[in-house]
Amino acid sequence: MIEAHIRKRFPPGPESAGFLLDIEFQAGPGVSVLFGPSGSGKTLALSSIAGFVKPDAGRIQLDGQILYDADSRVCLRPQLRSCGYVFQNYALFPHMTLRENLAFAAVRHARLERYRVVSEMLDRFELGPVSGRRPHEVSGGEQQRCSIARALIGNPRLLLLDEPARGLDLPLRASLYRVLRQVRAAYQIPILLVTHDLDECLELGDRMLVLREGRLVQTGTPAAVRERPASIEVARLLGLTNLFRAEITALDPGRGQSRLRFEGFELAAAYLPGHFIGDRVWVSMPSEELRVSAGARPGPNQTSARLLNACQRSQSVRLEFAGDLSVDLPRAEFEKQKHNKEWLIEFPAAALRVLESGGANENPG
Repeated sequence: MIEAHIRKRFPPGPESAGFLLDIEFQAGPGVSVLFGPSGSGKTLALSSIAGFVKPDAGRIQLDGQILYDADSRVCLRPQLRSCGYVFQNYALFPHMTLRENLAFAAVRHARLERYRVVSEMLDRFELGPVSGRRPHEVSGGEQQRCSIARALIGNPRLLLLDEPARGLDLPLRASLYRVLRQVRAAYQIPILLVTHDLDECLELGDRMLVLREGRLVQTGTPAAVRERPASIEVARLLGLTNLFRAEITALDPGRGQSRLRFEGFELAAAYLPGHFIGDRVWVSMPSEELRVSAGARPGPNQTSARLLNACQRSQSVRLEFAGDLSVDLPRAEFEKQKHNKEWLIEFPAAALRVLESGGANENPG
């Protein structure tokens, strides 16, 4: 278990703004994803835990051992923290072969055991056939696997991964994800993974910690965070589309229903506890849950829309409509409707999500 309270301030300079990282969290075995945009403090948090950066205040504890405590002035050196760290650029020694890179990191093992331990790790990460090559002589995926193997060969109590899939193409990314799933199952240690890729977070993460401007703004399972973002800011960080402001015009707890007014028409939605008639709220609707059809006369929970663009994607087509609305359609379904002259967008009542924090003074731009 990693328990961290980290506070680190960088004062403003002549050509840079100030920054404050102030976060507190716990993480047990499994993958906890630090998710957020560039500059939100994700890598700084990892570096503070690993001991490469000394916080100004706080406390970091791993399996009951204090790694850093501002009050008692404890700050263990990185070598004593039992943290495996995988850097963005792999950080392999360029003059050493892959086997030599692992052997260098295996100093905690007895000398007679090192060759066996290194060979087992090379086999586990499918690096045996290239173990005699230097980093520049192997692929990016092999470098990444070697970097992970090197971080694990000392049996760390915590694994830190800083955007491990950065720069990898789709096949190599899929291979890396398979390796990381195996690591998660085999080692049963906390793994902190930094990323700003939502798909990576959903595929690998057991828990998600969303950072924005140096602060934790939401935690939960990746699926739960995506399903119910805590605020408009989190929804935007997740890249969610179809975010709009609506006014609550009716609440019926008996029937479990409510009504919202948006852009001149009303939408039926599920009952919204904790709200009042007249409240203005932020509403989100995933692009894949909106429906489209041909027609000029809107029915319940439908509105007419003008199609602006159709963007081809690998598995679907995204239809972009006026009013910042978008709909994702399977390619086959789009082919059946691509000649529509007039479009209707339907908002399924069960799919409308009202965000917990509305940000009343924020405009949708």
